Amino acid sequence: MAPLVSLSLPLPCAVPASSLPPRAEPDASSSFHPPASSSSSPRGGRLALAAAQPGSGRRWVGRWRAGVSSFSFLAPFFAGNKEKENREKAERLKEELLAAIRPLDRGVDATAEDKERVEKIVQQLEEVNQVKEPLKSDLLNGKWELLYTTSESILQPQRPKFLRPFGTIYQAINTDTLRAQNMETWPYFNQVTANLVPLNSRRVAVRFDYFKIFNLISIKAPGSGKGELEITYLDEELRASRGDKGNLFILKMVDPAYRVPL
Repeated sequence: MAPLVSLSLPLPCAVPASSLPPRAEPDASSSFHPPASSSSSPRGGRLALAAAQPGSGRRWVGRWRAGVSSFSFLAPFFAGNKEKENREKAERLKEELLAAIRPLDRGVDATAEDKERVEKIVQQLEEVNQVKEPLKSDLLNGKWELLYTTSESILQPQRPKFLRPFGTIYQAINTDTLRAQNMETWPYFNQVTANLVPLNSRRVAVRFDYFKIFNLISIKAPGSGKGELEITYLDEELRASRGDKGNLFILKMVDPAYRVPL
């Protein structure tokens, strides 16, 4: 909408008295007749009357300003409609995304075309993300189940299927303690915990501290065990994240009350 501007009318300049024609003196014996225009044009009469009434100009300006100020109520109205449209679009895209990744076995069976399709849906979902600062949101806290990823270090596609982690894989995050945990289930039950260092309101540096093999043997992580993670979409049910190596992660919330070990 174009910005409103103040419209100012130029004031009439004063005319020197010497330039005015001489005024005729009225004849006392003659009768006064009103101008014909005042009787033949009722509208003109009303306008003249309104102009002659004291304060009528101020009332007109007040009504004009009141009309202009009413536009300020439209901004929240349009903003509310936009948010509603984005929420509805996000729900449609989430359904489309879940349908696209369901047959892909977390991404192991994804072809190049499958990956491209998933990427396009996620990009559209990221555009309507309502949580602009996920690290400040309680929605991020808890245990998430990994539904899809492009990370080969997690999927291990080069291994025979019976040697891959084919049980559920979880990732947990707690923003108050800046702790994270990745957990494999069947058959290895491996885990890794990490400290998080916020880089901005949606991106963290990840510093791994301990690995646990078969959920029994704890090993201190080497200094090279680090990375970055950016949360690009977040709501009560679904999260999309991207790693510093370009990998995509899609997860669903399973336990918002879960706490990562300190």
